[in-house]
Amino acid sequence: MLPFCHNTELRMDMALLSNILAAYSFVAENPEGAALYFVCGVCIGLVLTLAALVMRISCHTDCCQHSQEFLKDQESSSDSEDGSLDAASDISVRRHRRFERTLNKNVFTSVEELERAQRLEERERIIREIWMNGQPEVPGTRSLNRYY
Repeated sequence: MLPFCHNTELRMDMALLSNILAAYSFVAENPEGAALYFVCGVCIGLVLTLAALVMRISCHTDCCQHSQEFLKDQESSSDSEDGSLDAASDISVRRHRRFERTLNKNVFTSVEELERAQRLEERERIIREIWMNGQPEVPGTRSLNRYY
């Protein structure tokens, strides 16, 4: 049985070598076609990766939203005495509460971070002004302003 395994491995190695030589000969004979196949493969891979990311993100957000809605429905059903609230008004109330929560969130956790962000914004504004004022004027633009 040992010679049979060795013979099979040898056949697989020869098949691999044969396939490599066939691929090399194809690339050597048709470099444009090989480049086209390569670019198409990369594009298909990117599209599949993008689709997987979009699906993952959308499924994750849908699952989180459904679980949050389920918890809110349970809280509202236990808190409310009459269940005759309109569904549209319930959704608008939820959206309004979510909007209020986002407004009330403090983005900066400390005064130092707030001051650092303000200094950074001021520095960026100064750099933009220097950049805009330091640009040379394009010849001919002043003469066009006279006529228009």
